[in-house]
Amino acid sequence: MFRLHLASACVRRSVYSGPGNRDLVLDQLKVCFSEDQVFEVVGRNKAKLAVNHVGCAVGMLWQFQKEKPQLLRTVGAVKSHPQFLTLRVLAENKISLMDDCLLVDMLYDVLRLNVEPHDSLVQQLVSEASVRLDSFPLSSLSKFAICLNDQQLQLSPLMGRITDILSRKLSTINDARILTVLMISVSPMVSPRLRDRLLDRADHLLDSMDPVKYNNPRRVVQFLRNIRFGRRPLLEKCNRILLRSVPRMDAENLSIIIGLYQSLQFNNCEFRLAAKQRLTELIDSSTDPAAFTKLFVALCPMASTEIREWLESTALLLADEFNPQQALILAEGLEEIQCRNLNLINKIASIIQKNLRVYKSMEVARITQALFLLHYQNPELFNKLRSILISFLQDSLYPSEVTMLTRVLATLPGPRLEAGVVARLDAVLPQCNLSDLNTLAQAVGKCARNDASYRHSSPSQYVRLLQGLSRCGHERLDTADRLDVLLDELRYASGEWFEETLLEHTMATLQRMTAQVSWSSVPDLAHLLTKTNHLCAPLLDRIATVTLKDIHKIHPSATYATLLPFAVLNYDSPTADELFDVCVCSFLSVSPGSFDPHMLVLLAYALVVADCFPEEVFREIFNVDFLAKLDAHLETMPDLLNMRIRLRLMEVNRAVCLECPEYQVPWFHARYCQHFSSSLVQKQIHKILAEVLGGADRARASVLTPYFYTIGECPTLKLYTTQLYLWGGGGPIRSPRLPPGAQRVAVDFLDSKAFCKNSRHMKGETGMRKRHLEIMGYRVVQIPHYEWNSMELSTQDAWVGYLKKKIFTEVSSS
Repeated sequence: MFRLHLASACVRRSVYSGPGNRDLVLDQLKVCFSEDQVFEVVGRNKAKLAVNHVGCAVGMLWQFQKEKPQLLRTVGAVKSHPQFLTLRVLAENKISLMDDCLLVDMLYDVLRLNVEPHDSLVQQLVSEASVRLDSFPLSSLSKFAICLNDQQLQLSPLMGRITDILSRKLSTINDARILTVLMISVSPMVSPRLRDRLLDRADHLLDSMDPVKYNNPRRVVQFLRNIRFGRRPLLEKCNRILLRSVPRMDAENLSIIIGLYQSLQFNNCEFRLAAKQRLTELIDSSTDPAAFTKLFVALCPMASTEIREWLESTALLLADEFNPQQALILAEGLEEIQCRNLNLINKIASIIQKNLRVYKSMEVARITQALFLLHYQNPELFNKLRSILISFLQDSLYPSEVTMLTRVLATLPGPRLEAGVVARLDAVLPQCNLSDLNTLAQAVGKCARNDASYRHSSPSQYVRLLQGLSRCGHERLDTADRLDVLLDELRYASGEWFEETLLEHTMATLQRMTAQVSWSSVPDLAHLLTKTNHLCAPLLDRIATVTLKDIHKIHPSATYATLLPFAVLNYDSPTADELFDVCVCSFLSVSPGSFDPHMLVLLAYALVVADCFPEEVFREIFNVDFLAKLDAHLETMPDLLNMRIRLRLMEVNRAVCLECPEYQVPWFHARYCQHFSSSLVQKQIHKILAEVLGGADRARASVLTPYFYTIGECPTLKLYTTQLYLWGGGGPIRSPRLPPGAQRVAVDFLDSKAFCKNSRHMKGETGMRKRHLEIMGYRVVQIPHYEWNSMELSTQDAWVGYLKKKIFTEVSSS
């Protein structure tokens, strides 16, 4: 079958004139079974080789390599063969004689055979292709786009022309493979309008394509990742096709898809469980280093402890066979699972250290980051990595690359930033987007803190850099005119520098763009407000208005992100009740069981914080089948997300038990809850509280209430001592009744996290906590951090007086 495929490819490239005029050279090429035979034919017929012979020979050389396992490929030997040089010279001399398809095929094949982009053959082929671009058939156009990507020309004028051709001919494309390849290639170039047209066309073609061909939906998902745009209905359609194909996938494809889903924050339960099962089945057949590496990085993060230990042991046995790229991939895999197998870490690091010269700039950055996060101890290696990073950084011309290299460089110990690095940063700042500026500011701040000379040099290079970063950030906000672009740049912007330098200006800019807020931008804008803890009433009101108007256009899965800022920031919009009712109805219009279980838990959390308890949602969560499904799903998820979902489930369970006892939901989180230690401020308050009340036995610190809130507790008015709440397996054991006139008081210190970033407006979680404590019979005395830490309360007597007033005045009045 393989020989027939090669023969047909050669025939298509030949000029055949019938049986009376046979092409003997072509006949000889068609019967070759190896690279050596091809080279032998080329050597015997140098003077006779026509353009179709050259094309056929080069194509066969790549096909022979393509059919081999990665480990057995001999591209280097092919490239260095004297007859391959002959073919390259002949090809360059015959470019003008090549038809469009042969021209693109030649370029594609020589790049696959590792001919460098700066080689004269590649340059001449690209130049000729640029002249003929408008006449290319769509299949050749898509292949040529791949070649430009291979040469890092994604943002070149040529790719811009391909994008224009694609836009003009989009309605005529009926091949999903051609379309999806072009979509990935032009993704950096697409406008919002072309993006939507491409996705609509892809959606249409997916319905009619062969469901066995899972590469097409995978490329659609990759396009969505590239443009950072999660069109949920299309994503779910792709997932359904991919899910059916899981039994036929190898570890590499599964790993790619899982990574794409994570980038899109699409943690589909069914796919992850199916992938875990398939990867487990592949264990016995993944014995060579290449296959095992792909299996390791895909399976290890979701594997059981037993399988993870087996994978680590096997990796150690195979370590001497790993090549530099496999060592890099494994280092990142070990970092993802926070591996503590020192023998394995040391072995992988030693492979990397021996091969540092072969890694590219971004690969060195990835290596450094992985080893640093693994707490690997090797000063010599880190010094080498630092020198290599600086060398790459000083030569880099790309803002994203400079940002990545600088961020990683800042994690390493060393002297102050070199002058060449500072000069490169100064040069690239005006080209950086807000995300890059934020990352660079955090890196520069870290370098300054690590530099002992920082406190003694004035004016400092760090100060100048931070001033430049601030100036560029404000200029970018001033010139921003598209909400979708701004929200994309702000997606990962966070941290102290952003909050202190750009947050207020960012909110002013967003308010300037209020008219651009549409149903498609609502989830991203809501997410930004939640992330920044910034209460901006005009933006929240706009979100509510647009959501109520266009709820039928917003995917039900976006309900959580849309409602979260209203719940977390405790914003009582004029239309808050209607907004929550409409969003819940939208969510329930689709069977809740069709959503990933962790998304339902997160939505329920947003609802309970907002004091909203639709019975259908909680009935769905608190049943045995759902909880079993959730447990199975969480086993496949990253540890941090796993812990977050389990915490939210506990909080939802507690809220429903306290606020909706009529739902008869049992409290089943006693074992999960842990006793958290008090903060220093809480201990200080407890000490003064004991003085106020007349003795240490009159106040209790770190009391665990029923349902495991941690508070300071004291009886007041008649100053009776109360017993600590206890906990039994079936429910809370109540304290004895208090004598007449006594009250149980919870003293709750509210740190800065209890309030919105830009005001003293209390957040939703704090309000929920107060509700719950009052339901349990406490009078709640809240002590805001801005009062306790104020200049007025800077002495022991002032603190005592403050607590007396808080406890005796507020409790008496209540």
